[in-house]
Amino acid sequence: MPTPTLTLNLSDGSVRFNFSIAAAEELQACLSALKGQWQAAAVEAGPISRPGQLKPMEYRHTGEVFLEIFCNPNIWTSAFAARVLITLRDDRIRLTTETTLPQLYEDICHYLE
Repeated sequence: MPTPTLTLNLSDGSVRFNFSIAAAEELQACLSALKGQWQAAAVEAGPISRPGQLKPMEYRHTGEVFLEIFCNPNIWTSAFAARVLITLRDDRIRLTTETTLPQLYEDICHYLE
């Protein structure tokens, strides 16, 4: 059975690559935990003040391609405004770009449906 392909939508195009369901579920859990950090910090800090230091998210997957996703929640006001850095590489090509956290989360959810 072939590995399904994941499409990540970027601001100026998209990228498709083979990605396992298990890896997508793991990435979705990491993204959910990151969003949960923001929600918990916002409740703790209240509506006026900015949340304190949050732990950055770094996801790495090695399969047919190497995928790394990084987000520092301390530089964004909310999960809706956050951007994530994406590095995708194999032995012939390396792509480094960014997209919004909501778009990445939506792409992963769509892939898992």
